[in-house]
Parts: sequence; C-alpha cells; structure tokens
Amino acid sequence: MSRATVIGLGKSGVAAARLLKREGWEVELSDSNTSETLLQQQQELAPEQITVKLGQSLELNGANLPQLIVVSPGVPWDIPVLIEARQLDIETIGEMELAWRNLQFVPWVGITGTNGKTTTTALIAAIFQAAELNAPACGNIGYAACEVALSYRGQGAEEAGEKFDNSCTDAINRVSSLDWVIAEVSSYQIESSSSLAPRIGVWTTFTPDHLSRHKTLENYYNIKAKLLRQSELQVFNGDDAYLRQQGLNAWPNAYWTSVKGKDFLISEKGFYIEDDWVVEKLTATSAPEPIVKVSTLRMVGEHNQQNLLMAVATARLAGINCDAIAFAISEFPGVAHRLEHICTWEGIDFINDSKATNYDAAEVGLASVKSPAILIAGGEAKAGDDTGWLAQIQTKAAAVLLIGSAAPAFAQRLKEVGYYSYHIVETMERAIPRAAELAKEYQAPVVLLSPACASFDQYPNFEVRGDRFRQLCLAWAEAEKLQYNSILSSSL
Repeated sequence: MSRATVIGLGKSGVAAARLLKREGWEVELSDSNTSETLLQQQQELAPEQITVKLGQSLELNGANLPQLIVVSPGVPWDIPVLIEARQLDIETIGEMELAWRNLQFVPWVGITGTNGKTTTTALIAAIFQAAELNAPACGNIGYAACEVALSYRGQGAEEAGEKFDNSCTDAINRVSSLDWVIAEVSSYQIESSSSLAPRIGVWTTFTPDHLSRHKTLENYYNIKAKLLRQSELQVFNGDDAYLRQQGLNAWPNAYWTSVKGKDFLISEKGFYIEDDWVVEKLTATSAPEPIVKVSTLRMVGEHNQQNLLMAVATARLAGINCDAIAFAISEFPGVAHRLEHICTWEGIDFINDSKATNYDAAEVGLASVKSPAILIAGGEAKAGDDTGWLAQIQTKAAAVLLIGSAAPAFAQRLKEVGYYSYHIVETMERAIPRAAELAKEYQAPVVLLSPACASFDQYPNFEVRGDRFRQLCLAWAEAEKLQYNSILSSSL
C-alpha cells in the first residue's frame, strides 16, 4: 500500500487525510504542536486507521519514505523537510491541489488577491446558489477544499452525483450534484498547487503582503499570476493600481472592471458602473447591457462596489441570469470579520473588521465608516507601506487604541506624523470599555476594530480575534443596558 504523509492537523489537513484514506493510501498525519484539541482529533481519527503524530516534525530517514506529502495551507512551502522531500523526488503538494485532482471534472472559480477575496468569494457563491447551482465556497472560506472532494465518491464526471457519507460534509450532501467549486485561493495555496486550473480566475487586489514568506514583491506577484495564467477566463479589478499598471500588456484577454465608469475600462470588454448600474460589455462590438443596480448592495464602501463588479462579471461569464444576480445581491449581508456590524449602543456602532490584517485593508476599513471613529488597532505587525493608513487615521480617527505587540511601534509612528490621540491599552478586554468612553467623549458614531496586523501574538487567527471583539461588545452593551434599567427602576 502506498504511503502518504499530511503535515498540519487543521481542518484542511484532516480532510486531506480522510480523502487519501478513501483513495486507498496508508496515511500518517503529523503536527509539530500539541494541545487538548489536537489530542481529541488524534483519538477521533484512530478508528479511521489514520495515524496522528503530535509534537514532532516530519523526518525523512530510513527506507520507509512516503510516496506523497500533502501540506496544509499554513505550512511554509520552503521549510527544510519539504525542500529535502523534493530533492528526494517525493511528490509534494498542497491540500488544494489534492482536492483539484479529485474535482477537476467540475468547473472551478478561483479567487485570489491581497484584499477583497473573501467578500468576493462569498458574494460569488451566494449568486451561484441563488441560481440554484450547487456551488460550495471552499479554501480560505467555508469548507476545506478536500471536504468538498470528500462528499463525492470517485474522480470521474460520471460519478459526480454519487455521494460519500461523511459527517463534515452533510450540508453539501443535501444536493444531488456538484455544479461549480467556488474557491478562495491564497498565495500559499497557489504556491503548492501545480495543476490547479479554474474555469474562471479572479484577481481582486495586489499590494505588499506575506513578504516574510514570499521574500520579494515580484515573487509574490508571480505566485498569484500563476493561478490566473492557468485559468480559462480571467477577471481583474481594473481600479487596483498595481494590476492596472500591468494592464493589457500582461493580460490581453482578461475582462477588466472599474467602478469609475466606461472611460476607465482599460479593455474593450469588461464590467463597469454607470448611473447606479453594473454594466456588462462582453465583446469589443457588443452593446453595453445593464445587469443590476449598485444600490441593491447593502455593504458600504467603494471597495465593495469593486467586489460587486468582479462577482457579477464571474456570474455572467458562468451564464447566470440577471434575476438570480439581483436577488442574491439584495440578500447578501456581507461576511464575518469584514466591516461586520456587531451592535449599536447609545447611537454608537461597534464594527468588527478583524480581517484587516495589513495596512491597505485597514485603510479601506477606516475609509468605509462614518467619522470621527474610535479605532482599535494592533497585533503582530507586518511589513508594508503604512503611509495611506496613517493619513486615513489623521483624517477620520478621533482616537486610536493600540493592542498587541505592535502597540509601541504604532505609537511611535503616530507621533512621527503628528498624531497624539492614541492610548496603549494592550488587550481587547481593556480596549472595549475605553473605546465606549472615548466614543461618548468625542461624540464618535463608530468604534472600529481594524487592526492592520496579524493576530498571532494574542490569538490563533483573525477569526478568533474578531469573535472575541464580538463577545466583549455584546457583553458590554448588555451590562450597560442592565445597569441603566437598574438605575431607572430604583428611581421610580
């Protein structure tokens, strides 16, 4: 029996291990960490004859080497053991690549970009599902890609409707066939996916990010470009400065978009906004056609109009009608942790933008809310240009509360640009009550968590950070309400 090793015991790693086991591999899953949760997963996988090794890294020695190594998205592609594996001619792939090999008989939409890809992916999936297509969102959003693959027995198109009974895929199993796969694909996942070739590729934005892993901007660009080059159809955000600079010279056959109107479309075909309508122009000679009203979208901000354009472009290229598009957009609430409205307390909106893990995303987040705002920022700092973000703070923030390991450095940067209304509070627990106080003091209509940082200094990921913000905000608002009612009843 052929042997496979999966590195990383997360959702993606477990799904990959189960998929390999179903295909007849002898599977070992390894993770260098250990915890109660991981030990529980180890026990759950034991009856499935999947060996789980915790607290140790994979070592390639001895005669019994694996024939295949599958890497979870968070595992760096250039760690020594993976370099050694490739030198030993051990096939090494990512979890997304494994899913693709099992589902390549189905058309894929692959969405990548520095920012905007989660909202765009969720909106595309909502539109496809409104058109009564079975099109699960997966990858960095929703299911792990291998979870989608697990819900189908076999690898041929003729077997696409035959289901595999597995508890983690019950929601997918309710439908009779798989029509599309809607995948949010990070640079990490592209890097480890050699043959992934979507029917439609979407590139949302491009700014410096993950340079500690990818080393240079050029390398980061080329990794993302690989997904688009392997896509049959390509959709680009023509309002993104870097992508627009590449333009038709690099991507002559792409469909470009612009929120600024037809005159800003850099191609003779594409999608743009005019008089509150998303307008479609599919060829150089076709007449423009209005598709859906922009005001139908409930999410605020120009960046969300860009996301809307790319989602509509994808849907139309997939042949989806205007009615389904309009219905999906009118019902779409947005995504968790991206300008997510949590609650309103005494006229102050508390908004969770925990997914803003870099300067560009945080700049967009602050630009999208009412001013003046009380901003909560900080965490584990990333490399990047903070100029635009700092300028937005000076324009829109009444005060900034700094948390996490980046707080001292952020305080220094704010002082350097002449902004002194900041407070180092270190933790989210201290930030929420202080933010509420400052919002009342400055008559600020918004308290915004938009960290401009990774979360790993204090939280496992940005979702846990956003969930904690949500919990604290709701608890604060409820406590204040109870206190108010208590005072009111005692005065009667």
